[in-house]
Order: sequence, then C-alpha cells, then structure tokens
Amino acid sequence: MPEVAQQGQGGAEAAPANNRIQQAIQTIGIFFLVQFVVGQFLGNSKGSTSGTSSSTPAFTERTTGTGSSNYSSIPQTIAPIWPTNSSLDVSIYVSPSLVMPALRSVDRDNLVLEEKDFIFGDWKDNRQIDTTFKVPKEVQNNGTLWAHFYVALHGHQLDPVAEDYDVAKAYHFFHPLNQVIPKKKVAKTRKLVGSSDTELDEEEKSEVSGPTWSSYYHPNFTMSFIPDSGSLKYVNIHPAIRQYVHLESSGARDASGQNGWYYPILFVNTFWQLRDHMTELNSTVKELPLHINLNNLANWKFSLYSSMGEGAKQSQKQAASGGPMPAGGDGSEFEVFKSILLDTNIYLLATTAIVTVLHMVFEGLAFKSDISHWRNKKDNVGISFRTILANVFMQSVIFLYLMDNSDGTSWMILIGQGMGILLEAWKITKTVDVRIREATPDSWLPYKVTFEDKHKLSETEEKTKEYDQIAFRYLYMVAVPLLGAYAVYSLLYETHKSWYSFVITTLVGSVYAYGFLMMVPSLYINYRLKSVAHMPAKAMTYKFLNTFIDDLFAFTIKMPTLHRLATLRDDVIFFVYIYQAWAYKVDYTRVNEFGQGGDDEPVEDKLTNKPLSTAPAGEVAATKVTGSKVATAKKRK
Repeated sequence: MPEVAQQGQGGAEAAPANNRIQQAIQTIGIFFLVQFVVGQFLGNSKGSTSGTSSSTPAFTERTTGTGSSNYSSIPQTIAPIWPTNSSLDVSIYVSPSLVMPALRSVDRDNLVLEEKDFIFGDWKDNRQIDTTFKVPKEVQNNGTLWAHFYVALHGHQLDPVAEDYDVAKAYHFFHPLNQVIPKKKVAKTRKLVGSSDTELDEEEKSEVSGPTWSSYYHPNFTMSFIPDSGSLKYVNIHPAIRQYVHLESSGARDASGQNGWYYPILFVNTFWQLRDHMTELNSTVKELPLHINLNNLANWKFSLYSSMGEGAKQSQKQAASGGPMPAGGDGSEFEVFKSILLDTNIYLLATTAIVTVLHMVFEGLAFKSDISHWRNKKDNVGISFRTILANVFMQSVIFLYLMDNSDGTSWMILIGQGMGILLEAWKITKTVDVRIREATPDSWLPYKVTFEDKHKLSETEEKTKEYDQIAFRYLYMVAVPLLGAYAVYSLLYETHKSWYSFVITTLVGSVYAYGFLMMVPSLYINYRLKSVAHMPAKAMTYKFLNTFIDDLFAFTIKMPTLHRLATLRDDVIFFVYIYQAWAYKVDYTRVNEFGQGGDDEPVEDKLTNKPLSTAPAGEVAATKVTGSKVATAKKRK
C-alpha cells in the first residue's frame, strides 16, 4: 500500500469581519439553548449508556431463527455485540460501486487502510494513516466515491464471500467519501461602460436557473469507534446517529424476541471538514491524497458532532433548493465558526468570545440609553437635524445593499439594520413635525414632504440650526468630491450586476469609508455652543466602548492593512468628544441651561426643584445654576 507524508490540509482563508463572527457565535449559542430546552422537556432520547444496567443479555445467549411468536423485526432495545477492549482488524477499500467482489480479486491500489489489533475502547490507541489513490472515471463524472469498511475481531475473516466468514465475528458497511453540495452562486457582473449588448445577451443565455450541484472531496477523515454507547432504545435514536448504527445481520433476538444487538459504531467524522479545503471532482483530478485518523471517541462527542453536522447539511440543502431560509441560516455562519475554532489560537479565541459578548451587551445598553435620552428630550439645542436625516439615508443604503446581496446575508443582520432605520426615523419625529403639504405650482408633484419646527425656536436653538448648516456646508465640500471620484473609478474599472447595483454599491462604499464624518457636525455644534450637555453621554460611551472592541477585532483578525487602519477612524471622533467633555464641564446631577440633566435622580428630587435656603450675595433668584453645590453656585459667564 503506498504511503506518503501528505496531510492535504490547505491553509485557511482570511477570517470574515467581526459582525459575521458575532453572528456565528449567536447561532451556536441558540443551538445549544434549544438543545438544552428540548432535553429538559423530552428527556434523553439516546438511551442508556454503558454504565446503565441492560435487560438485553449477552450475544452468546441469543435465540436462533425468527420463528418466535413474539419476534419483532425492529428491535426495541439493542446492546453491543462485542465487549470493550476487543482487538479489531480494520480494512477500508475505495470503489465507485456499492457492490464489492471477493477481496482477493480487488486491486491492492484500492486498499487505503489496513490496521491490525486495534483496541476497541483504548483511548490512547490513535493511529495516523497517509496514502494516495487513483480517482475512478465514474467519480470524475460526478459519481460517488464509496469507502467499504471491513471490521472483524482480530484474526477472523474479513471477506463476506469467504466460506469461513462469521457474521458474529465481522461486519461490512459502506459510506461515501465525497459530498454532493451546491456550488456557491457567483453573481454575473460586467463593466457597465465598454461592454457590448452581444456579450450581455450571451451571459444571460448561459445563466442556469436553480442551484448547481457538484461533487467535492476533502482529504482529511477522522474515523472513530464509540466504545461507551451502551444499550440503546433503537426506535428513539436520533436519525443523525442511527445512520451509523449497524444491527447484527443475522436478526438474532433474546428470549423475549424484542431485543437485539449491534456492531461497534464506527463514526466517519466529517464535522471539521471545511468547504474551503475541499476539492471539486472532475476529469482533471487523477489522484487524491487521503489522511485518516483512527481512534476512539466519547459517546457524547459523537452525538454532538453527528446531530450538529447533519443539521447544518439539511439547512444547506434547504437553502440551496429555494426553500424558506432556516432559522440557523444557510450554513455559512456555521462554517465561519468552525473555521475560527480550527485556525485561531486558543487564547485569542477565548479573548474573541469574551469581547463578542461585551460587544452585544454594550450594543444593547447603547440602544436603551439612546431611546431613553430622546424620549426625555424637550428641545432641539445641540441637535444636528441634518445628521439624523443623513443617518436615515446611509442606513437605508446599507439595507438596500444587503438586500442586493441577500444570498450571503443572514436574516438577523437584515432585521438589525431595519430596526436601526426605524430608530433614526423616530428621532426625526422627535425633532420636527413631518407634514405633507401642497407643492408649489411649478413642481412636478402635487404634494411634498416638509419638516416644520415643533415650536418657536429659542435663540440657542436658532444658533444650533445655523451651526448645523455651516458644518454641513464644509462637509459637502469634502464628501461630494470624494464620492464623485470613487463613483467614476468604480464605473470605469470595476464590474457590476446592473446600474442599480452600481449606484447602491458606490453609495454603500462611501458610507463605509466616510460614515464617521457624520459625527463631525455634532462636534462642531459642541464647539460653537461651548457645551456637551445636550449629548447622550451614556449612549455615546457605550458606542465608543464598542468602537474599541472593534479595534481589538481589527488586530486579532486577518484583514488588509488599509482596512485595519480604517477601523481606527472612529477613535479620532471619540478623543475629540473626550476633550470637549473635559473643556465644557457639566454637572449631570442638575438641570442645565438647556433644560436637561439630572439623569440619576427622579424629577421630584432634583436639586433645581428645591428652593434656595439663602440667595448668594449679588445673585438674582431666577438665575440658573449648574454647580453641584447650591451654596457655592455662581452665574455662568
């Protein structure tokens, strides 16, 4: 048998961005939570373990034949046919056919594993096998590559057609080594400027409706015996586990006729096989490497791997066939999670998990604080109305972009983005009154949407409005030329699905690149008003903590250097805000000159609601104060 030292494990692709990591961890967490709840209500359906007493006697006490009146063709309880610590011989042959001739006539090149005296139940017995084999023509033409497993007690006959073959001492089964999975659908793109109509028509004709399935092969296989599976309730076994349970082939039963036996479970573990490491099988593939890890595996790990792996495959097939998107997504998030576990240092992985949880916590706190701040807001002082409108526009652009690329977007991302749009739109209604008025005679539309002030603006609110206009004037001078240059470059040198896709992609690229500029008008208003009292301090603190967590992701996840530097841009805004908070100090336990503050105490307990015991010398009783001590308060200059 040829032996080569070839692992066949390809290098990992660069990990996706942090939002996909969060999404993957959330998906896995939901899975474990559902499994726990189902287990609490339905109980354990996997039967008893080896440590539990079984009513099924040893295989040597079996009855022969099926003539008993109480005989059941489907056993109720099954027990292991061989005891643990048995010495096993294992051989594996590859073939494009389900039917195998006598082993003596099979080409030795098809024998990929031949192990003797493997101890069933010895956790330290771990064997590594590396080999190569020639790919049959049937497999090159989308056929199935079958692995035929022959297992027997040490020294007994493996070949089922041999005269001395004993079904009580050996068994045979088969399992596919390749997987037929849908190809990743690649969107057809073209240059919008310079491509002819003929080329476009040919591309449209070449498109195939529905998913395209193909055969893929992964070079690494872990084949594990499960020594502690114990007695099982056969009818209650999970389908993902039952496919690996092989009943004793003679149909023997105990004295009751209801219980039987099963051969040792040999689990072909494909859980850690990543799609990015697979090879597509076609006529150009002549030879393939194979790395096999033969060992023993705990029953609880086997149950976990098999059920989760089978669930991911079913979700992938359902999504590819055009059915409704499963709750866990199309399997891509699960692939990302497995890739992270395989390719990430354990300490880095633990840090990533912790900061991901913190990111979700801070995101929820920021959302709560932001809503609370706007619900209690009584005026428009320090509020950049144009920034709110710009945020609605930018988040809508991102939502349309996600919809345009919905094949790889989870519904959780879409719902979160939609909630963000609704929140920003609600802020508009808190700032101004949205009205539909009749348009002017020279307008093309009969009605128009107008934004009207909720009340007569105070002097400070008028200043805020003026400063907002000035800030956006300068912002336009910077952003519009950058957007135009990027749009021209994208149109001339990049490919797009359509003109609509070009517009959305260009806008979302600008949003991602220059979105941090939307905070600049607020900083400018703070500067001109010499105050940060109107800012939602708690919400901004939580958001900036999330920004630092994003910085941590930027330096722990593989990504281009320019993208890594781009994640630091929001930090500039944060440090400017920190300086302004230091320069324009505010006591948040008192109501300020804008009618805000006192967030940490109820309204009836605010210090400003209490009369002064004695008026300070030289002060007018109606003067507003902002100091934390009434006795030492002074008038603001």
